[in-house]
Amino acid sequence: MALIVVTGGAGFIGSNVVAALAARGRDGIVVCDSLGNGEKWRNLAKHEIAALVPPEGLTDFLLTHAADISALIHMAAISSTTESDADLMVAGNFGLSLRLWDWCAAHAVRFIYASSAATYGDGTQGFDDDGSVDALARLRPLNLYGWTKHLFDRRLARLVQHGARPPPQWAGLKFFNVYGPNEYHKEQMRSVAHQVYQAVRAGGPVRLFKSHQLDYADGGQRRDFIWVGDCVDVIEWLIDTPEINGLFNLGSGTARSFADLATAVLAAVGRRDIAIEYIDMPEPIRARYQYFTEAPMERLRAAGYTRPLTTIEAGIAAYVGDYLTTADPYR
Repeated sequence: MALIVVTGGAGFIGSNVVAALAARGRDGIVVCDSLGNGEKWRNLAKHEIAALVPPEGLTDFLLTHAADISALIHMAAISSTTESDADLMVAGNFGLSLRLWDWCAAHAVRFIYASSAATYGDGTQGFDDDGSVDALARLRPLNLYGWTKHLFDRRLARLVQHGARPPPQWAGLKFFNVYGPNEYHKEQMRSVAHQVYQAVRAGGPVRLFKSHQLDYADGGQRRDFIWVGDCVDVIEWLIDTPEINGLFNLGSGTARSFADLATAVLAAVGRRDIAIEYIDMPEPIRARYQYFTEAPMERLRAAGYTRPLTTIEAGIAAYVGDYLTTADPYR
């Protein structure tokens, strides 16, 4: 039985990948993750998996089952943008990722991994997913999380440039602002879409940050919001298209304001009467705050991905109607 290993497979994007693989009838899904004491286990509760491996047991599992593993989908990361332990972040987001790349290359296992739009920093260098050594060298991430993700992207670019043997397929995905089911355990790192929904459910008001730049109205800060179903669909397409390699943006391709997002949530729950209030942005994040992100999607399109991407109106309607307002909001 061919195995697909999903690291971070009980997390937000990872568990959605597991759900999609299970829906396709895959019976060799291996999840590597920690479940802890909360409700994170519910992200996996609907799906059959072949093994649940704790992170500290991953090395032994890979060694034992090397001949059976066809692909490793590496979604695990320390994703908090406020984490200050640099040694922890480097070990988790760079060191582990590099070891998994090396293992996949040595054992001819396909490797798909999560990068991040946080690698682009304040956007002054643009959002072009040029994976060359020189292009990546121009980027300046604003936080430790973005830098550790960028560190790995740069290392792979250098290895490829030097002709090092890569895995038989490798693809990195620069996720932009992802929202959707199974993000509930992320607490303060949940998407703004979910935070707005919770405010609406509590009777409001909805609170968004004021703008501290003259070019943007309050709530007018713009992000590329991407429905998690689109992210999973791209990963499935990569699994089905083993000849595709490289670093790719993964967003909707269109920047929308936080006010647009909040309005979409209000419309989806039928509560346009709830007010949107604007509060001061905390001082510690003002200097490093991204006012605009937008993913050019031409490279992924040129690679052959042709399916339409979901608007926030359609994505929020699906999120609210199919998950958040149901008795069981998990995918």
